[in-house]
Order: sequence, then structure tokens, then C-alpha cells
Amino acid sequence: MSVWDDIMDTPAEAENMRVRAALMRAVRERIGAFGWSQTVAAANLGITQPRVSELMNGRISKFSLDALVTLADQVGIHVAIVADSGRDAADYPIGSGTHH
Repeated sequence: MSVWDDIMDTPAEAENMRVRAALMRAVRERIGAFGWSQTVAAANLGITQPRVSELMNGRISKFSLDALVTLADQVGIHVAIVADSGRDAADYPIGSGTHH
């Protein structure tokens, strides 16, 4: 259980936020490791300095998962997906017409 589980409406939204937060953190750490200023990061990433500021300040709502995957790739982070079926399948009945 994470803070995202408490504040998001659905498990899917919470999972999306967890993944976005992890990617954002990784990209920020890589920018820091490179020693880039926000201006240099903006030039290297092809985004504006205010956009880098949003990234560095953790404004997660400003970034889609796709945007963060692209930024991660641009700083040399390989993104892999692991499908973990850790949830009880009974909570997600297939063909019942019920969607969670």
C-alpha cells in the first residue's frame, strides 16, 4: 500500500501515479548526476526551462507517463515493464460486465 492508494480513486490510477513518480525521480536523479543546470537540461532534452523546473519540483500532474518515458530515454534510462499479477484475480472478474 502506498500514499497513492489512499489518494487516488482506483487501483489503476494509483499504479499509474506510482510508475510516474518512480520515472520522475529517476530522471531528476540522472539530471543531477550529470550536473546539468535547468537551462542545460532544457536544451539537452528539447523542452523549455519552465518544463524542467516542473520536473525538478516534482509536479507529477504536469507529466504523462508517455512524456516521462521519453525523458527517461533521453537521459539514458531504459524503461522496462514488469507485469506483476500480485492482485487477487477474484477482484477482477473477466466477462462479468463489471469493470474496476
